[in-house]
This record gives sequence, structure tokens and C-alpha cells, in this order.
Amino acid sequence: MTTPLGEAAPSGNGTGTPACSSAATPVRLTWVQPEDLVGHELRQAAEDGRDAGALAARWYAAGGPPAPSAAGASPTPRPDLRPLAETILDALSELPSPLAPLEPTSLPAIIAACPTWPSNPAHEAARRQGDGGGAPGLVRDSGRGGVGGSDGLLERLHAAWLGRAAGCLLGKPVEKLPLTAIRALARATGNWPLRDWFTARGVPASLLASHPWNRRSAATSLAENIDGMPEDDDLNYPLLNLLLLRRHGRDFTTADVARLWLDELPAGRTFTAERIAYRNLLDGVEPPHTASRRNPFREWIGAQIRADVHGWTHPGDPAGAARQAHRDAVLTHTSNGVYGAMFVAATVATAASGTADVHTSLAAGLATVPPGSRLARAVRTGIETARTHPDFDTVVDRLHAELGGYHWVHAVPNAALLAAALTHADGDFTRSIGAAVSGGWDTDSNGATAGSVAGLLAGHPDRLPESWTSPLKNRLSTSVPSFDGIGFDALAALTHSEAVRP
Repeated sequence: MTTPLGEAAPSGNGTGTPACSSAATPVRLTWVQPEDLVGHELRQAAEDGRDAGALAARWYAAGGPPAPSAAGASPTPRPDLRPLAETILDALSELPSPLAPLEPTSLPAIIAACPTWPSNPAHEAARRQGDGGGAPGLVRDSGRGGVGGSDGLLERLHAAWLGRAAGCLLGKPVEKLPLTAIRALARATGNWPLRDWFTARGVPASLLASHPWNRRSAATSLAENIDGMPEDDDLNYPLLNLLLLRRHGRDFTTADVARLWLDELPAGRTFTAERIAYRNLLDGVEPPHTASRRNPFREWIGAQIRADVHGWTHPGDPAGAARQAHRDAVLTHTSNGVYGAMFVAATVATAASGTADVHTSLAAGLATVPPGSRLARAVRTGIETARTHPDFDTVVDRLHAELGGYHWVHAVPNAALLAAALTHADGDFTRSIGAAVSGGWDTDSNGATAGSVAGLLAGHPDRLPESWTSPLKNRLSTSVPSFDGIGFDALAALTHSEAVRP
């Protein structure tokens, strides 16, 4: 999920220029202006059952715009509406949701709502013994670090980092494009079902004119342009969480996450819920209120894309991974947005054990999500649909028909698609990332998470097809300090040191 910091003027694909505009061209700061948030909050109210009819009527009667379909700012600036927008956002936050009992945000309430919350007696015993003891086959560090089996984990983590990068890169050029465009562009080069990088070579000019690649990504993510892994927030956040563990250990707090972001994460590299939370921090709002104050993106995918490291560092311990992901997620998200992070963290942790298949991993992830929540229902739908239909295009069409009313960056449809893609691919790496990206919505984020899980299941970097790993050149670009240009082998070693301590 990558969008620019500001917009000088709207463009055809919803992106705009960076924030360094001239004085004659005012910066349109995306994702935070109150008048651009009301439409999104009204959509969120409809999704969680709040009665917002009177407030919606008041907004539209004043000329307020609906939510932008793809961009982070409305096509026409309306700063005159800002006072009314702030009033309506605050009033919307006071409306009760009938879904609240089924979709709690606090960790104790989430655990209480999950009848099959995963347990691992060996990990629990080791966690209780802070003196270096633990169950057989596990190691425990009484300071930083934690619990995890060490056999083959380094290789699995290396494959996971590579898989996350490859899946993300595959999805970058088609991010924001509609499903029909993704299919048309791939079919034009004989690449459907997806089994290779997207390319502009051989694509008719008329098709490219109708469905241009993501403008900010095509220069680094089409087959003919790939030269290492370019920067992306789907890789920046795992780097930040690795840095978080190295500085604060497993007992980090949500406030530690906030401080790390303020120290190390440029504001212009944040989007949607993360940008709102960042702004709230600068306004003096304390976590976890940073997630809910004027934040209509609190159930979107942002926390979900931050969750892999929590799973990678809890191999075989989905409950521990989910707990850790929760402390991270509540800085920016509530309910279903938090569940997306916990679901991914627990799925990844189970796959990282080296003993589980993809279906067992997904089941463990789903066990950490309140079963009556919208995200749990959507994930179950994704898994069942993938099991029922051998043609993945049919699976995707059914998911879009049922969940297409959500924003394309919302956690609910994307979690369903991720689960469907992994289920349908049955552990095959190319099919996993290809299916995740071919389903549309947040293509690079879903491709990244699918690649992480499938890489763990492959178990070794040499078992990933070279056509996916070689173009990465063992080099990651990033604006996260001290990591720019780092190799995936080095990242695996750093992650391993946080998962297993001698």
C-alpha cells in the first residue's frame, strides 16, 4: 500500500506530486484533512452499523464530497468545509455501533471471544521461566529475545524475507488498478494465471493508455526495470519492527512503537491510519487513542502489513505472535484492523514452525480472531470459496461480489483474499503470490504477506524459483535508517537473533 505524501493537483490514477511543491501550488496533504475524511467515516459507519443518516445529510447538504475512491484527497479542495468536517467527525465517533460486542479491541476481550484461542504449553512454560529454563527443544533468553525452535529457522526466515519482497514487487505496478485491468494487462503478454513479473513489452499501446501502470512503481517493478528491491511501506514496517525488537525486546509497549516511529519513520512514508496516528501523536494524543481520534482508516490494512516480524520471531507460538501484534496494531487500528494483524502474525508464526502446512497455519491465525467479527466471517468465506472452486478467477469474482463494497485498502476483503489465495495455492510459492496479486485490491500488500507465508513453507531460499529471487539482487532500498541496501540474508540473521537466543 503506497501513496504519495501530498497532491499539488489530482491526476488520473489518484496519485500526485510529492510534498515539495512551490508556494504558488499549495500542497494537498493526503489522508489527514478533515474534509477528506468525512466520506470515509460515513462509509465506516455504514459498515459497522452506526446510524449516521442525519449527519450524512448535513454533510452533503453543505456540499461535502463523498470519500475519494482511490486517492487520499478529494479532487477539489474544500478548506471552507473544515470546521464542519471536524464537528461531524467528532459526532460520528459518538454514535454507538451494534457490532461492538462482537468486535472488541482490548486483548482480554479478544481472547475471551475466541473459543479456540491457540495455546502452546511448551511456549507458555518457557515464558513463565525467566531464569533460562524452559521446555525441551526450546531456548529462552531472560533479557531480549525469546522462544523458538532453532532447527532450520534461519533458512526459513531467509526464504520469508525474499518471499515477502518478491510478492510485494509483483503487486506494485498494478496497485490501485481494477480487477479487469489487471487481468487484461497480464493476458496481453500471456501471463495468466500470473506466473511471472508484469511487463510492458508486448502490451498494446491502447491498453496501456486505458489502464496505465501505477505511476510511482512502474519504473522499478516491471520486469524490464527491476534492479533490486525498491522501497515500499510493506518492507519498511517489517524493518521498523525488527528495529523495535532490537531496541526494546519482546516486552515493548505501544508507546515504544510510537516513540520509534517519531524517531525513525519519516512522516511522508506513512499512509492512511498510520498517518492519522502520526498526526495524533504530534497533537499530543496518547496511544491507544491515536487509533480512534478522527481516524476513519482504523480498520484498513496498515496494521496487517506490519505483522510478519511478530510471527517470524514466535515460531510455533501463534498466541505469542498475536499478542505482540496487538501491542503494535492498537497504535493505529481498532477491531477488524487489529484482527488483520493478529491473524497474519499467528498464521506466520505457525508456518515458521517448520512443521505445519498452509491450512494448519491459516486455522491457527483464524483462531486468534473473534469468530463473530466481520474479518473472521470474510476469512472463512475466502477459505471455503477457494476449497470449493478449482478456478481461482471464479474465487476472486465471488469475493469481489460479496466484499466489493469495502474500500480496496480495508482489512476485511484483503484478509479474505489472502486466505483464499494461500488456500488455493496449497503451499506452492508461485501460485501463492500470483493468486494474491491477481485478486486485485491491495495487490502489493497481499502479495507480500502471501510471499512471506509461502517462503516459510518452502523452508529454504534455494527452494524459491530463481526467477523471483534473482532480480532482487539481495538488496533492499529503504528510508529506514541503517537498513538501506541491506541484503535479505543479513535481515534473516537479524530476525533470527530476535527469535532464538542461545
